[in-house]
Amino acid sequence: MGPAQAAARGLFAPTHAVCFGTPGTVVVTPGDARNTALIPDRCEGSCYGVDGRAGPNLACTGCGRPVATRIDDCGAWQEVRFDPQAVRLLAGDDREPPSLDWATLANERSATEPIEPQGWWNPRWEAAVGVALAHVVAASAGAPVTVPGGLLTETFGRSLDTLLPPGPPAKRLVPAGPGLPDHDDDADILLVPIHPQTGEAWRSLAPVAAVPLAAEVWMYLAFHQDRHDRRHQCDRPPIPASGRIPEGVLRDDPLPRHPWSRFRPAGPLFLRTLVGLPAVRLPWLRAIHDRVRTAPYAFPF
Repeated sequence: MGPAQAAARGLFAPTHAVCFGTPGTVVVTPGDARNTALIPDRCEGSCYGVDGRAGPNLACTGCGRPVATRIDDCGAWQEVRFDPQAVRLLAGDDREPPSLDWATLANERSATEPIEPQGWWNPRWEAAVGVALAHVVAASAGAPVTVPGGLLTETFGRSLDTLLPPGPPAKRLVPAGPGLPDHDDDADILLVPIHPQTGEAWRSLAPVAAVPLAAEVWMYLAFHQDRHDRRHQCDRPPIPASGRIPEGVLRDDPLPRHPWSRFRPAGPLFLRTLVGLPAVRLPWLRAIHDRVRTAPYAFPF
């Protein structure tokens, strides 16, 4: 694929995998597919599943024509991809449910915990931070980036210190969005939420770079940071106390979870996002891309 063809597909640096699917393909979960049957001689895959390498492997039970491809193999999402020529829209109620406004979302503060009960970092966090990290690195223009302490340092700060060169002048990355006070005047990059229904990023009036982050991760960083910070407080030596328990404090409040390891953002998603940014053509950013691509398992990935 030449540079012009790659750019037309939104790729601006070399990548190991390129999607060549038919435009307009309709993708649904396997449980939502009806009146289809597997084609036995097309059930090939790299492991003990099917990946569609032999062509469409689902046929319509009514006419027998191949109409879709079932994907269910190691390292792939389970999905059914319908050929756009085999799908037609039926008349009906096509009204979409109303989207929640940002104020309602901020009040609900629906967030995903960063650490799972077993002590592992939540894969959703690893994926979301991997994507956002590529945007932050691109917005840094090659300068170091500082973040507020706590969870932001664990998830973004250490990775940025590894990927970007040290030394002043440094840019500041701070969360911004609904329900938060106005950001500092000296903030250079804003971490903003992506609307979970519309997919649009929250817009700031400030003329600075804004980096989108999955809403369920952003909500935790914005409104539940203190819960994570308590983990560090638990590491301090106990101090004798006297008197009654303060109002609102529970005696049996469970301790925050401890992760088993350092946080590592999803490297493949970092690279996949980076190759889709035109800025990766700049020499300094291309050097970061090439370094991560050459050593994909080196810290922070």
